[in-house]
Amino acid sequence: MKRIFALLFCFGLLMISCEDDDTMVTEPDSMPDPIVVTSGSADFSNYVAIGNSLTAGFSDNALFTAGQEASFPNMLASNFALAGGGSFNIPFMADNLGGMTLAGNPIAGNRLILDFSTGSPNPVPVEGQGSTEITNTLSGSFNNMGVPGAKSYHLVAPGYGNVAGVADGLANPYFARFASSPTTTVLADAAAQNATFFSVWIGNNDILGYVVAGGAGVNQTGNIDPSTYGGSDISDPNVVAGSIDAVLQAMTANGADGVIANLPDVTTIPFLTTVPYNPVPLDQATADLLNGAYAAYNGGLAQVQGLGLITAEELERRTISFEAGDANAVVLIDEDLTDLTGVNPALINMRQSTPDDLLVLTSRSFIGTLANPADPTSINGVAIPLADNWVLTPEEQATANATLIAYNQVIAGLATTYDLALVDANALLRGINEMGFPLADGSTVTAEFGTGGGFSLDGVHPSPRGYAILANAFAEAINAKYGSTLPGVNPLDYTGLYIN
Repeated sequence: MKRIFALLFCFGLLMISCEDDDTMVTEPDSMPDPIVVTSGSADFSNYVAIGNSLTAGFSDNALFTAGQEASFPNMLASNFALAGGGSFNIPFMADNLGGMTLAGNPIAGNRLILDFSTGSPNPVPVEGQGSTEITNTLSGSFNNMGVPGAKSYHLVAPGYGNVAGVADGLANPYFARFASSPTTTVLADAAAQNATFFSVWIGNNDILGYVVAGGAGVNQTGNIDPSTYGGSDISDPNVVAGSIDAVLQAMTANGADGVIANLPDVTTIPFLTTVPYNPVPLDQATADLLNGAYAAYNGGLAQVQGLGLITAEELERRTISFEAGDANAVVLIDEDLTDLTGVNPALINMRQSTPDDLLVLTSRSFIGTLANPADPTSINGVAIPLADNWVLTPEEQATANATLIAYNQVIAGLATTYDLALVDANALLRGINEMGFPLADGSTVTAEFGTGGGFSLDGVHPSPRGYAILANAFAEAINAKYGSTLPGVNPLDYTGLYIN
């Protein structure tokens, strides 16, 4: 068993006052006793982290140097160093802007860090262009194998880091920067390092794409061919199971211990809980105008209900009505409503939102804009219904939650099969969302967008403080499984929000 002594210093032991040049210093005998940090039965000498953006340290819609430094694996590595852990190499981006270029040209989906520089409540990408050039590939091996955008099956996909495939969307630009060869896989490069300890957190992107696209993707359950999946599709649970099993089989082949995390409920992230279902302010004249415009639609619904084609409940759900005030529900398209267009083409699948609907964060800057700049009445979300990608309906939420349950059952089973520590990230993040997470200074971290301290400005990825809370959850699970005494990190040492 490896041991070293780590001194944990308490805030406030040294207090210096500049007023009147007076200085107060506590006596040395007030220092706490040394705490023994041990590795237990684990060997932390060579730690490799495998995952996606959550492992890489993605925050504020971008990957950048400071975010990579504040990744939860880097925090864990600092704890491991207290118990025999070695160096932890990270494939750093070139700056703190984020964004990348390919042969000097910004790549599609170029991700720059968000900020509030415009004064708008909606954060926007910073100006400028990141200096990270994809073709400037990095040499050496890297302990942080987190690849933003990776789904479970991408970890075992040859060519996922091929620079030549980036322009056509056939390869991942982040992995292309540090892949050992154009044909390698993320797993192959991770396994080649012969880790003595590893972490795996993968699978959230297999469902997240569907959720942040407002359910506009396809539920591919029953289709085990991921080559046919779209970017916003839900992966079949068997595909996820097979991919994670392959990762764990390779990483434990030489006897390494490890930790795996389950997946949080992505329907509770600020990206889906920030925009209210009823954000539309109207004066009386506009409300009257809109009610007149929707009168024919409402009347047509009443007629088909009289014919027995829809229930009274669906009639009530679909009837559109506005009133003067600041809290009118938006109008949206709902594919799960009864299709009445065969009876009357004007009776499209349209209704107003309810508290059970989740509007995506980006809808905040879209609702109220004009679909046709030349027509002042073509207001998106009011006169023009929101398309499927702007709202996650209750039926779509149910699909996502059923998938989450299936994925987490897979992960729990694999943790048992490979005798790994298991982090219940689902329970942790649910607690932050519902009750908040108390800190030592009396403050509470919540999932409130922009002010809660737990999530970054993209509404999806944690802030550095949120990552610190996650790192501690990993440390606790590792201690419980392997008998180590990792102290964790102090979340107060990390910012709750990057401000640029």
